[in-house]
Amino acid sequence: MHQSSYSVGPTAPVLVLLPDSDAPLQEVTHADGAEPRVLGLGLAKRTVMAAGRAGYSRIYFLGRDRAAPAGAAAISDWGSLAATCAQQPAPLIIASESILAETEWLAPLAAAQLGPAAWAAKPHGILWVTTRSVADALAQLDADKGAYNLSMAQDRLTRCFGPPGAVPAAIDPLVVAAPADVDAAEWRLLRGLVKDTDGFMARHFERPMSLRIVRRLASTAVTPNQITLLSVGIGLCGAPFFLSTHWFWQTLGAFLFLAHSILDGCDGELARLKFQESRLGGIVDYWGDNVVHVVVFACMAGGWSMSIAAFWPLLLGLAAILGSLGSASIVYWRVMHTKKDDGPLFTSVATAPGHALARMLDAASRRDFIYLVLIFALFGKSSWFLVLAAIGAPVFFLLLIILALRERLSARETSPR
Repeated sequence: MHQSSYSVGPTAPVLVLLPDSDAPLQEVTHADGAEPRVLGLGLAKRTVMAAGRAGYSRIYFLGRDRAAPAGAAAISDWGSLAATCAQQPAPLIIASESILAETEWLAPLAAAQLGPAAWAAKPHGILWVTTRSVADALAQLDADKGAYNLSMAQDRLTRCFGPPGAVPAAIDPLVVAAPADVDAAEWRLLRGLVKDTDGFMARHFERPMSLRIVRRLASTAVTPNQITLLSVGIGLCGAPFFLSTHWFWQTLGAFLFLAHSILDGCDGELARLKFQESRLGGIVDYWGDNVVHVVVFACMAGGWSMSIAAFWPLLLGLAAILGSLGSASIVYWRVMHTKKDDGPLFTSVATAPGHALARMLDAASRRDFIYLVLIFALFGKSSWFLVLAAIGAPVFFLLLIILALRERLSARETSPR
């Protein structure tokens, strides 16, 4: 749940939010006059936070008689920007307050090049003025009592510069102008949480469930770290059921283990949706998962040992536990502990994920193994999974060491002498 951000260099665009009378929010505004909320955040506040995440260093709100959202500076007219923009030249991006802001298009917009055109427009959503044209644009926007909504601003810029250029097709913001748009906006944000690295079952079963849970939690005061602790607690509650050899108790434990996995996806999803990522949250999430795995393996080994009155199943459990902890430790110290850049704390077991061995180990680290636990538990054979874990976990650990040695050798070969 670590924070993600982008860097767009010293010419990070200036963002100005405007009320848009042509796409009024009255239909979706609350009875108390508050702006519509999408997954727990007001639209303007979401825009400010997403723009800050995308590297926009200066964000303004030109609402005149309305308070600016936290994180944005209130301005009363366009002229007040002229001095700032003259001292720190940068592109000017004007957006409707009813826009659904996402870093996925805000960051590319900040880094894109417009070419010979002076400005570009996405109807009812955003206007984009190049650095060289900002002074003329501000003068035009401030003239004749000023342009105080997006439609007026677009008309003024058209008179000044002619028809707008095209905004890159990949930059396609959604405008929330009707009640149905709120639902569409929420699902758009939720779908953006699906990771390319999700395993098959996570993508087609767990993720659809976790996204629906997060949609309900987003408007509450529940925090991502609270979900993490609940997830770990459920996983630990499920572990003792594997002390039994009866299929019913093992299956109950497996379902709790699966519930832990589903909730484990919710904490990161909620953190990204509400901009509540933290390095501490990512560390607690990572080691909480591994603690649950260790306790589950220990209970599987203990239950098997007691059922046959033999010691050797405990050795299998020890192999699975040491292999898991060894793998978790090497990934943490090599990839996560030393990570300095912003972004998700854990994305791969390798520092260079493109390597064939790294891709194989990344695929093996997915949580789809939980469904094997469930299948074996239905027949009262969770011990069979312990055998697989006792072999697979140490092998995984050894392959991680090989991968680390390869990456170190490769770094030495490519480093300047």
